[in-house]
Amino acid sequence: MIVRLQGTLVSRQPPALVVDVHGVGYEVEAPLNVFDRLPADGEPVTILTHLAVKEDAHTLYGFLSEADRKLFRELLKVSGIGPRLALAILSGVSGDDFALMVEAGDSQALTRLPGIGKKTAERLILEMRGKVSDLGGSSGAGGGALSAEAEAREALTALGYSSSEALKMIKAVGDKELPAEALIRNALKKKMQS
Repeated sequence: MIVRLQGTLVSRQPPALVVDVHGVGYEVEAPLNVFDRLPADGEPVTILTHLAVKEDAHTLYGFLSEADRKLFRELLKVSGIGPRLALAILSGVSGDDFALMVEAGDSQALTRLPGIGKKTAERLILEMRGKVSDLGGSSGAGGGALSAEAEAREALTALGYSSSEALKMIKAVGDKELPAEALIRNALKKKMQS
């Protein structure tokens, strides 16, 4: 299993990019949000990967964060969701926003994503509810520490709010740069005002 590539970014033509690792070029398919955060061609890059093996192809899918890779792998476990559709979902929405949609049971918002119809949206909600909030934020670098948003979400859950309600409250704050304590304080203020 190939789980990480560290080398030089050779080229990018969405949805694929090529990474040279000691003279071997690996083609990697990635969500569109990855291309915005890549270094310039010829620069060093590290890509976390998922290898999908089929009868007729071995395809690498690449991510810049562990949270995105985990979400991709969870999506693949949903019946009717293959790698292409999982990639389209990650290209259309951040991991945090996807978690919010699923936890809130918002099938209408999910149907706005490319390739997702009403039945698929309902299946995603049914099979992923309760799982996506444990995956962590998509903006993290994949380390062991929780992001401020995840920490605030856990604190609100500990205060008795449901996972989906905690996600909504954090999203309502809007400022993702705040430390966890400020996120919690502002989320509780907004909740009291509504």
